[in-house]
Amino acid sequence: QVQLVESGGGLVQPGGSLTLSCAASGTTFGNNAMAWYRQAPGKQRVWIATISSGGIRTYANSVKGRFTISRDIAKSTVYLQMNSLKLEDTATYYCNRPPGAYSWGKGTQVTVSS
Repeated sequence: QVQLVESGGGLVQPGGSLTLSCAASGTTFGNNAMAWYRQAPGKQRVWIATISSGGIRTYANSVKGRFTISRDIAKSTVYLQMNSLKLEDTATYYCNRPPGAYSWGKGTQVTVSS
């Protein structure tokens, strides 16, 4: 059974940066796309970035140019580098094989506040 553990969240000021990590056990990344999602308070979880099995990256318009998804296949870990953070980036962040093929992890909270 695949387990996903997200980490790296925290409190950051607007304009700041954070790097999130998602470690997966019970699967190998190499053959699968992986994605990041986020859920703001009172809202549905939404997709924000995908890295395909071939390494092609796609982003939601809301994060394009600010966030970068990457992966370390050997470590079965996917990352999300977040720059120029905005108040509206405040959310709980999750990773999964799109469109949610694995059981969801607990996520990691990112709070952007001055």
